[in-house]
Amino acid sequence: MAEPARTLLSKGLSLRAEELVRNQPSPAPDALSAETVIRVENLTVRYGDFAAVRAVSMDISAQQVTAIIGPSGCGKSTLLRAMNRMNDVVPTSTVEGKIIYRDRDVYGPLWDPVELRRSIGMVFQKPNPFPKSIYRNVAWAPRINGYRGNLDELVERSLRQAALFDEVKDKLHESAYALSGGQQQRLCIARAIALEPDVLLMDEPCSALDPIATARIEELIHEIKRLYTVVLVTHNMQQAARVSDRTAFMYMGELIEVDDTALIFTKPNKRKTNDYITGRFG
Repeated sequence: MAEPARTLLSKGLSLRAEELVRNQPSPAPDALSAETVIRVENLTVRYGDFAAVRAVSMDISAQQVTAIIGPSGCGKSTLLRAMNRMNDVVPTSTVEGKIIYRDRDVYGPLWDPVELRRSIGMVFQKPNPFPKSIYRNVAWAPRINGYRGNLDELVERSLRQAALFDEVKDKLHESAYALSGGQQQRLCIARAIALEPDVLLMDEPCSALDPIATARIEELIHEIKRLYTVVLVTHNMQQAARVSDRTAFMYMGELIEVDDTALIFTKPNKRKTNDYITGRFG
């Protein structure tokens, strides 16, 4: 008797997940004992009476890419924005629980939000370059923060780390708006890393880009994790499988499961995780 179509579909998607992670490099020997940079403890974030994130606890490890996946409205971006207090700009938001960054609660009295965001940078969903030249986009934050080194060298180094310098080296003083969408997003990454942050938060950085530009950003994520801890929110499960070391699955504000990416996509522990990655919902 023929198998139901849903069962065949699920098998096909599971095989696809295995294919996506098959060629991923094995974790380094010390990956399982990597230093915890951010620890989320029983975090609940509300907008008014609505709990967008509910009692989430998880660790973010140093120099790894942690992907957060889940259906739209599940709390992925809210959790990400809580890590550097970007939700502070929403008047109705309230936070319960803790986010510990380098042994200090980011919502405690010792952290100024502006200082925190120098250490935990962010790249947003849509490229948002300033209406300035390419050079001034990258130099802007270090300059206003009193950078005393060689600014030209810093701009070049940041653009090289963002895999953009060779494409723009002859037009550094031209408008950033003249760049393509993918180049603008890499410029925004260069702008974020010019402050030499410890952690880089990326909120669906490829959602507005074409496949070629997306591939460039994914290659870049692979490169910069040698220098930075990366937390990536993505609605694209294939992208999470390609670029991340660990993956967290969220559903309706709750953290369902977090584990090594290969295990999440091939042997998840939770039924909801399996149903999501095999396309039963979402």
